[in-house]
Amino acid sequence: MDTGTGAARGGGPGPDTGAAPTVGVEEEYLLLDPESGLPLPRVDEVRKVAGLHPAVHHSELQNELLKAQVEVATPVCQELSEVGGHLLRLRHALAAAAESADCRLAACGTAPYAPTTPPEIVDDPRYHSIRRIVSRLADEAMINGMHVHVAIPDPQTGVEVLNRMRPWMPVFIALAANSPLWYGIDTGYASWRTVVFGRWPISGIPPLFADAEDYERRIDHLLEARLIRDRGQVYWQARLSAKFPTVELRAMDVQLRADEAVMLAGLVRALVVTVTREAAAGRPVGGRTPESLEGAGWHAARYGLDDTLHDAATGLSRPAADLVHGMLEYLAPVLEELGDTRAVVPLVERLLREGNGAGRQRRHLSEGGRAGLVAMIAAESAAA
Repeated sequence: MDTGTGAARGGGPGPDTGAAPTVGVEEEYLLLDPESGLPLPRVDEVRKVAGLHPAVHHSELQNELLKAQVEVATPVCQELSEVGGHLLRLRHALAAAAESADCRLAACGTAPYAPTTPPEIVDDPRYHSIRRIVSRLADEAMINGMHVHVAIPDPQTGVEVLNRMRPWMPVFIALAANSPLWYGIDTGYASWRTVVFGRWPISGIPPLFADAEDYERRIDHLLEARLIRDRGQVYWQARLSAKFPTVELRAMDVQLRADEAVMLAGLVRALVVTVTREAAAGRPVGGRTPESLEGAGWHAARYGLDDTLHDAATGLSRPAADLVHGMLEYLAPVLEELGDTRAVVPLVERLLREGNGAGRQRRHLSEGGRAGLVAMIAAESAAA
């Protein structure tokens, strides 16, 4: 659950410079009891130990709303291999620190099990203010996302990118779905985190913007109307970073495996470059209606990759694997140009074969019960 304080990374050359735009990733994790799987409020101990690690800088570790959560932010990266190296480094340091605090690092989109009492909030004025404003929503904020930042040359380009990424967000929701369980119950959804996050104000797929000035006017109005206290409380599934020259895609659950996070980062960057070039060539923005996009996003959260998805151009239903392969074909020229094909395509194919995190969580729960599920989540979260 991103409450707007993360140190977003990713500023650097944009798609029009001839160089690959830089990329950065933020990930949110839970801290779980190794036996019960319940969230444990031990972020202070975990951050203290992890912050002593010689390979970890304190700025790479951040608090989230709850004391049972921790967030990481990679440095600015030019290559996907850098993203993977940083995520593994940070996950390993946090996993070791969590073990020293008698808990486990868990890269799952929701807490699979949760206590009946409200979770503890981090003792920070901002978080206490959020807790007062959103009330019960804060008690249900046991959700973890991943956010991919890709550099843009200017805000107008960023708005063009936002407008053209909108129909692809349901596909990213389905690929990244990793939150089927909630309070010990299978929700029937592949990404229950998407549903919970969508309850927050100013969330969901962003609206269509006329230009960069329109984007700024809308946010200024939200601030003036006191619907948000700062720009960090714009919770759209994609937005322009308030701190860095990046577009930030936030539609995805955190991934069990670090290499899947790298795969998604590669897809996001390729999409940003592709649609930026389409905008520069004067290609019109697609005509999907808000209700078509919202319905497609809900459908992706409900079924993940197990059913159909909706074509980005037409909005019509197609088998999920066919649509994912269509996206790979659409992005193939840029993936090849950036040297990212080998880091992305084989992992997408593996995901289609083995299932996303939601499917794997369900299988391990069925085969190994509660203990088997918690052990699998902890093992995959820290695996090389």
